[in-house]
Amino acid sequence: MKLNVLVFFGGESVEHEISVLSAHQAMEALDKDKYEIIPVYISKDSMFYTGDKLKDLSNYGDLNALCNQCTPIIFYQQNGQPWFKPLKSGLFDKPTRIDVALPVLHGTNGEDGVIQGLLQMYHIPYVGCDNIAAAIGQDKVHMKQILESEGIPITKWTWFYAHEYTNQPDAILKFVEEQVGLPCVVKPSNLGSSIAINVANTHSELVSAIEEACQYDFKVVVEQKVEHLREINASVMGDIQEAMVAPLEEVGMNTGGKLLDYKAKYQGGGKGGKLGGTKGGSKLSTGSKGMASTDRQVPADLSETMSTQINNLARRVFRILGSSGVCRIDFMMNGQTSKVYVNEINTIPGSLSFYLWDAAGVGFSAELDQLIHLALKRVQDKKRKIFSYDTNILQSYAKNK
Repeated sequence: MKLNVLVFFGGESVEHEISVLSAHQAMEALDKDKYEIIPVYISKDSMFYTGDKLKDLSNYGDLNALCNQCTPIIFYQQNGQPWFKPLKSGLFDKPTRIDVALPVLHGTNGEDGVIQGLLQMYHIPYVGCDNIAAAIGQDKVHMKQILESEGIPITKWTWFYAHEYTNQPDAILKFVEEQVGLPCVVKPSNLGSSIAINVANTHSELVSAIEEACQYDFKVVVEQKVEHLREINASVMGDIQEAMVAPLEEVGMNTGGKLLDYKAKYQGGGKGGKLGGTKGGSKLSTGSKGMASTDRQVPADLSETMSTQINNLARRVFRILGSSGVCRIDFMMNGQTSKVYVNEINTIPGSLSFYLWDAAGVGFSAELDQLIHLALKRVQDKKRKIFSYDTNILQSYAKNK
């Protein structure tokens, strides 16, 4: 019997369109002989839809029209088995069993522990980090605080709340320049895909960068800029018990040491028309391969010693943050001094890093098999733990009435 695999994508996030691309890559790669692939699209107003039209990327030109042609669904649990059914059930509608969920969501409400918590409430096995690891990985402030406490090398940094800048801009600017200095990198704490990330070389650029970051998040992170920048990424797959690292990649070799932005990551390889039209469309092209289209070198041109150092750091970060599934850990390296810093972890990386595992001889279909295996393994591991006691202390209150 095939496993019913629900692929979740879309979501209430500025990375909505990236999620759509990554999910379609995954649905194409899943083994149709092993799995019944069920797309679950989360609209920008957080409604859940399913339907065969969601499998065709060309249908996403008008998101409102697409949703109108699909079926809104709800989830529930019965006798320990999770199910979903149409929101408005007809006489002949039958519920569908859920065996495992594959969240391919980026950013807010998808990569930050929210969807993971929802799936846990319905006892739906799911691929990737649990809600705690996902939340920590998404919030750069918490992530950096934990890594710093574990002695992981990160750049000089600081952070503040957006409302603090609004109320006392001069004080915050002075604080940032004293703590980090110029040049620096300014970014929202809880976003990815290089959205609203800017390098500030001057005071006026710092003001502009902070004001943009404040539009996207409640917290803003400021980091010291790494000179002679080389961006090295490591994809790690496994869980806290055992994990392996794919061949390292170097990205943005032709950017002159500049950070990759959203356009360079996701539009550089695109061809053809836009994925979205005038109604809820996107800036991505139908020919885009997502992160797989980014200018990169695999394996990265590094010495064996440096590769080993980065691989070991990647495994440590993966373990420290309690990660599982497949993650991408991004490093920054000073090309002159070879000093390496951990930048961030992506708990649901664009394209699920399939291009890196391809380089390791693990095809995308085999990678997805392993991720589903890890999801089901976590369920079995949890069954061996005690989460509640078979007692009810409230009985004593009833007896005293």
